[in-house]
Amino acid sequence: MFINLTLIFSIGLEKMFHDPMYLFLCNLCVNGIIGSSSFYPKMLYDISFDSHVITYIGCLTQIFFISFYVYCESTNLTMMAYDRYVAICKPLHYHSIMTVKKVWTLLLLTWLFTCLECCIGILVTIRLPLCSVDIDKLYCANWAVVKLSCNETTLINIYSYIFTFFHICQVILILISYVKIIKVALRSQAVMRKFMQTCLPHLITLINFVISLLFDVMYSRYGSNTSLLALRNLMSVEFLVVPPLLNPIIYGMNLSQIRNRVRQMFNSKVVALR
Repeated sequence: MFINLTLIFSIGLEKMFHDPMYLFLCNLCVNGIIGSSSFYPKMLYDISFDSHVITYIGCLTQIFFISFYVYCESTNLTMMAYDRYVAICKPLHYHSIMTVKKVWTLLLLTWLFTCLECCIGILVTIRLPLCSVDIDKLYCANWAVVKLSCNETTLINIYSYIFTFFHICQVILILISYVKIIKVALRSQAVMRKFMQTCLPHLITLINFVISLLFDVMYSRYGSNTSLLALRNLMSVEFLVVPPLLNPIIYGMNLSQIRNRVRQMFNSKVVALR
């Protein structure tokens, strides 16, 4: 929370940072807070009170916010890849293509579409009667609840396949963008430095998020409930724990403007205390 809020304030308090890349980064941190907040409070409560029970409404609420975090992260990373593609491959047209108004519109549509995805998933899930109450995960997930049903799950499978295909298309678009970016970066040392400064953190974020999420989804659907339990539990929470912590650190360290702004913020606090 502290790291993400520090980066958000360092971006939000400086008008010069109100350009597409920093707005997308700010949205990434806000979404990271949502993802962490959907997992940590319940986990800390379970540890503190040795409780491993959650109400049905509480479970659905956790599913909604975890799903929101995942879907919004995926879409935001796609928009960031496109932003970097325009900045590096079409630098002369960047400010005419990626206007601040257009970015705010894209962010608003991202949140609205993500809410729609989550609401559809919840509405489809609550139609299923439950025949069991034991979830084999450390938190509530949509598929974990669906597996408790003794009814036909065709509708939820269709929903899952449609939106999974949509987000796979997003990953493909990101890969296409980076193939073109790398081709341009290899021609110029200056462009390569820009690539290393702004695109490398995005690639690290993307690879970490996709691998951990893909492992969790595939293991939840097709893996055994008894084998590799420790690895499964680790990977099932990795995309909720690591990206919200890692993203502001790698962006804050790699982007000199943010790094300098954070240093100024804390230096002013120290001077004020003296």
